[in-house]
Amino acid sequence: MREIDIGISLRPRGGRRFWVLVAAAVVVVLAAVIAVVATTGGDDDPVTERSMTVSGVPEAGQPVSLDASVFLPRTQPAPAVVLAHGFGGSKADLAAQARTLAGRGYVVITYSARGFGASGGLIHLDNPDYEVGDARRIIDLLATMPQVERDAPGDPRVGVAGSSYGGALALLTAGYDRRVDAVAADITWNDLSQALFPVGTDAPGATGVFKQQWAGQLFSQAARMATSDGCGKFAPDVCAAYQASAAAGAPDANLQALMRASSPSSILGRITAPTLLIQGQQDSLFPIDQAVRNAAGIRAAGTPVRMQWRTGGHDQPGGDITPSVESWFATALQDRKTPDSGFAADVPDGALSTDTGRSSARQLTASTLAEAQRSRDVTLQGPEQTVNAPAGGTPSAITAVPGIGSLLSAAAAATGAGALSAIPGQVAGFVSSPLDADTLVGGSSSVRLRITPRTTTDATVFVSLVDVASDGQRTQPSGLVTPIRLTGLTPGQPTSVTVPLPTVVRSVASGHRLAVAVSTTDLGYRLPVDARTYSVALESPTLTLTTLTGRAESTPFPWGWPVAGVIALLVLIAGISVATWRRRAPGDAATVGKGVSPIVVESLSKEYGDSYRAVDDVSFRVEAGQVVGLLGPNGAGKTTVLRMMVGLISPTSGHIRLFGEEVRAGSSVLARVGAFIEGPGLLPHLSGRQNLDLYWAATGRSAEEADFETALEIAGLGASVDRKVRKYSQGMRQRLAIAQAMLGLPELLILDEPTNGLDPPQIAEMREVMRRYAATGRTVVVSSHLLSEVEQTCSHVVVMHKGRLITAGSVDELAGAATSTLAVDDVAAAQRVLEAAGVRAEVVESRRHLEEAFLDLIGDESR
Repeated sequence: MREIDIGISLRPRGGRRFWVLVAAAVVVVLAAVIAVVATTGGDDDPVTERSMTVSGVPEAGQPVSLDASVFLPRTQPAPAVVLAHGFGGSKADLAAQARTLAGRGYVVITYSARGFGASGGLIHLDNPDYEVGDARRIIDLLATMPQVERDAPGDPRVGVAGSSYGGALALLTAGYDRRVDAVAADITWNDLSQALFPVGTDAPGATGVFKQQWAGQLFSQAARMATSDGCGKFAPDVCAAYQASAAAGAPDANLQALMRASSPSSILGRITAPTLLIQGQQDSLFPIDQAVRNAAGIRAAGTPVRMQWRTGGHDQPGGDITPSVESWFATALQDRKTPDSGFAADVPDGALSTDTGRSSARQLTASTLAEAQRSRDVTLQGPEQTVNAPAGGTPSAITAVPGIGSLLSAAAAATGAGALSAIPGQVAGFVSSPLDADTLVGGSSSVRLRITPRTTTDATVFVSLVDVASDGQRTQPSGLVTPIRLTGLTPGQPTSVTVPLPTVVRSVASGHRLAVAVSTTDLGYRLPVDARTYSVALESPTLTLTTLTGRAESTPFPWGWPVAGVIALLVLIAGISVATWRRRAPGDAATVGKGVSPIVVESLSKEYGDSYRAVDDVSFRVEAGQVVGLLGPNGAGKTTVLRMMVGLISPTSGHIRLFGEEVRAGSSVLARVGAFIEGPGLLPHLSGRQNLDLYWAATGRSAEEADFETALEIAGLGASVDRKVRKYSQGMRQRLAIAQAMLGLPELLILDEPTNGLDPPQIAEMREVMRRYAATGRTVVVSSHLLSEVEQTCSHVVVMHKGRLITAGSVDELAGAATSTLAVDDVAAAQRVLEAAGVRAEVVESRRHLEEAFLDLIGDESR
C-alpha cells in the first residue's frame, strides 16, 4: 500500500474503512483551510479592517473619543454587529472574533469602552448616561454607513454581543435603544448589587454579604492606573461610593443607586430584540442564577429568549460562545427570522442519561428551563451541630478564588493536603443515603435549616451542596456557596430559614451521597471580626433537589473552524496511529523482521530543553519469549524509555528497533505492539465493554480478530464489564486497561506498573497471565517498583538509575547463585563432623534476593 505523506510516513491498515475515514477527515481539513483563508487570508483577504475614532458622550464638559475598529465584509451592504469587551479589556481582545464574523458577512465594529485601552473618559460601570450612551452613538454611526443594511432611515440592522462587562452593556443597550435587532450576552449580571453583595435568602432580617475578593480584584484593575486619590480611571462618584461601601461591608445608598442603574434587571421588560443568554457553570462572580433572572424578565415581556449553561466562566476558560452567537445572529440578522427559543446545558463529564437509558451526548436541550427541570425529595440525616467562627474569619475555608474557582481546593484534596473548603470545627454537615441511580443535578436545590446564635444577634454562614463519593471524597460543584447573613436575632433563640443552594450542573453517580455543608467562613466574603458560635440543625430533613432532563445532543466544535480543522487533522493522525498500533492476528505476525529480536535499544538518549538528560546512552536487547522487568527508582528514566519505545516521544540520539524496524511515531511495526503506559485513557461515561469495542473499532479490523473473550477473562471484571467506567475502582480500571492492551494478542506487550491498584490475588493472577503469554513465544516488558513481583514473574531484568543503564541480564544472573565463602573441602569436612555426631546435614546453596542485588547495584543513595 502506498504511503500517505501528512507530515509523518505511515503505512496504515484497515482497508476500506480506513480510507473512508481518511476521505472524511481530509474533507474536514480542507473545509478548515478554506475557512482560515476566508477569514485571515493574505492578498485576497475578504475582510477589510479600518481604525477610527468615534465621539463618545462628553464628560464634565469635555469631549471623549473612543478608539474603534470596523471590519468590512466582501459583500455589502450587510447586517452589523457591535462587539463589547470585558472589564479591564480593550478592542484588541475582540479582533479575532470580529474578523470571523466579518468573514461570515457582517459589518463588525469593536471599540474600547471609556476608561479602557486608548479611549478617553472615565469608568461609570455601564451607566446608561455614559457607556450605554456611547454604544448608542456607535449605532448612530452604523446608521450612516452605506456598507450597513438598514431597516429604516437611521435604523441599521444591528446585533450587539459581549461577555461580562460587555454582556451587560449589550442588554442595557437593547433596553434603551429599540434599533437593536438581536442580543447575545455571555457570563454577565442581572443585578450588580446581588452579584457583589448577595442576599442568599428572603428570610426576614437577611442582608447581603460582601463578595470582597471579587469586588477588590475588579476595582484594582482600573485603580492600578494610579492617581492621587487612588481611584485610577473610575469616575469620582463611583470610586467614592465603592470605597465607602467596601469599608462598611455593605452598599451605601449612593452605590445602590449606581448599581441599580447599571443593572439589566432595571430594563428587562423593555428589551424587544431576540436575546441569547449564555452563562458559565464555573463562575463565582456571576453565577448561573443571574442568567435565570435575566431570562425570566425578558421572557415576561414576550421577547424570544434562549438560555445556555456552558462550561467555563470567570473562574476558568471553556465553552467558547462563537458558534452559538453566529447561529443566533444568522437567523435574526441575515435571515430576518425569529430564532428558536429554548434551553441548553453542557454537561462537563459528558454523561447524560436520557429516557432511553443511553448515555453519550455532551449537551442537554429543552424548549424551556421549566420543561428541563424536575424536582425530587432527598432525605438528609444528621443531628444538631455546633460550629465556631474564629475572630476575623482566620483561618477561612477556601471554596472559590477569583480567576481559578475551586481548582485550589480541588488540588489540595486530590494531593491529600485536605479539603480547604471545609475546616474542622467550622462546618456542619447533613448527608443523604447513597443514591440509587445516576442523577443529573441542574439548578438551584433548597433546604430548610435552623440556626441558633449563641452569643450574637446576627449570624453569617455559607451553605453548599456537596457530592460525596463512595470512598468519602467530597466535591463541591464549582466551589459555589450561598452566603446567608441574618440580623435581628436573639442569642439562644433558633431561627428557621429556607436556603436556595447554588445553581449548579453536576452528574452525581449512583452510590454517591449528597450532603449539605454549612460553614462559618469563606475566604471570598467579608467575615465578622469577632468570634462567635452557632448551632445548626435541619428544620426539615428534606433536600428539595432540582434535576435536569431533556434531549441529549452532541455539542458543535467549540473553537471555530480554523481550530476544528487542526483538530480534525490530529484526529486523522491519531486514528491512523491507533490503526497502525493495533496488531495483526498471531498467524499474520511475522512478515516484518522475522527471526530478529523483538527489541533492540542502541545508545539511546533523551535530553529536554533545560539540558536535563532523562535517558543517557542506554543499550539492551530483549529476545522472544522473555518477560523482562524494567527496574529503577523514581526518576530512573523507565517510563521515558517506554514512551520512546512506542513512538510517543522521539529520542535525542540513538535507536530503538522493534522486530528489526526503527520506531517512529506511526511506524507500521507498532501494529504488533500492545501498550499500557501512564494511565489507561478510558472513557468514563462508557461501560468497560463499550471501551474495548470502541478501542478495537479504531483498528478497522474485524471483531473476531480481537479475541475479546480472552481479554475479558484476563480482566476478570465479571458483570462489572457492563458498568460505566466512572463507577470503577482504581484496580478495576487497571485490569480493564491491561485487557485493552492485550486485544488482538500482540506479539510485544509493554506494561507500565500494571499491578498498581490490584489486590494480592489479582497480582498473582496477573503474574501467571504474563508468564503464559510469554510461553507462546510472545514478549512482555513490564515496568514495576515491586521487586518481589518482578523476581517471581520476570525471566530477565534491565536495571536503570539516573537515566543510565546499570545492568541487564537474567534474574538468576543478577540475583547470583551460591554465595558461600567456604571451600568445597571445608563444607564436606563440616558435614562429616555433624553426621558423626548424629546430626543429619545437607548442603543448601544460599541465594540473594533480587531486592538485595538491586540495592547493591544502585548504591546507598536509594536505600
